[in-house]
Amino acid sequence: MQKKLSKIAKDTNFFLRKFISKQKKSDLIVAMKYGLFSGGKKIRSKILIDIGFLFKLNYRTLIIIGAAVECIHAYSLIHDDLPCMDDDSIRRGKPSAHIKFGEATAVLAGNSLLTMAFEILSHKDLKINEKIKTTLINRISESSGHLGIAGGQYLDLSYERKKISKKKIEEMEIKKTGKLFSFCCVAPLIIKKKNKKDIKKFENIGADIGLLFQVADDLIDYKGTLYVAGKKTGKDKKKGKATLISLLGYKNTIKYANNLILKINEKLIKYGPRTKNLFETLNYILSRNK
Repeated sequence: MQKKLSKIAKDTNFFLRKFISKQKKSDLIVAMKYGLFSGGKKIRSKILIDIGFLFKLNYRTLIIIGAAVECIHAYSLIHDDLPCMDDDSIRRGKPSAHIKFGEATAVLAGNSLLTMAFEILSHKDLKINEKIKTTLINRISESSGHLGIAGGQYLDLSYERKKISKKKIEEMEIKKTGKLFSFCCVAPLIIKKKNKKDIKKFENIGADIGLLFQVADDLIDYKGTLYVAGKKTGKDKKKGKATLISLLGYKNTIKYANNLILKINEKLIKYGPRTKNLFETLNYILSRNK
């Protein structure tokens, strides 16, 4: 599993470095690279490639789309760490972007990475139909803005120290984390021109994967260490964050996560052994807290 993740990370970073090197230089590039090449595992890209494998999609095409996804993810982390958001000074074992470069530069670097994702998806290097490119850009925009990451982060902040229902926590976590995973799950189907029913099904699978990822993240914060998390742990409890752990308890949250994997398995049963890579990834996501 680690080998597969390393290859995807290497190939994605190679594309991104090449893409950035062809652009005109700016003073923000250094901060952008700092946020983008900070050692992330590229799990979203791995999910994209796992789903793409089910539909026999070209690996390079998936790497390029994954590169756009990683730009969005990097932007969200830079902004999440800001003092006005989650106020984290460490990210992946290094100083957060705003600690290293200052808050203003961090905000602008995050904004630049967000817009670079759209540049990548509209670029001539991505050799797919222009109409499909537009659909992908539309989808990734939805997953990043007020209906996705930004909206989820807003709810996350506004729910602090409040009693929030399970349904509302799930909705918040799907926006904050699940929408980008949904994009990774539907992008291959959009390229293959699958029907709306199939696209909706994989959108829901992506939401479940996002929930699984967020639960694993919360478990790391609850019981993990700085070494495992790459950032300070125990902050959710201190800040009174609305998480499934705070609502269900530690053991019930692990059961909840295992049930999510079973649910995803049921939805993908018709694809048989071809889902092996995907379920390896899902089990890896959940085992990160160990």
